[in-house]
Amino acid sequence: MSGRRLTNSLRVLRFHAGEMTQAELGEKIGVTRQTVAAIEQGKYSPTLETAFRIADVFGVGLDEVFRWAEE
Repeated sequence: MSGRRLTNSLRVLRFHAGEMTQAELGEKIGVTRQTVAAIEQGKYSPTLETAFRIADVFGVGLDEVFRWAEE
């Protein structure tokens, strides 16, 4: 799948959730703040389970958190 990369809207979702911190999100989904930061920055792709946990925290579907973007 060259030419495409996984992007996310974590920063926006956290902002709309009362400016939730990366640490708060990490605590809710069972990962460290550093892991949340790496996912948010696109440096790390979460496991499927973690992706579903993130979507569940915000009450949205996976496609509202993660999507493919053309490079």
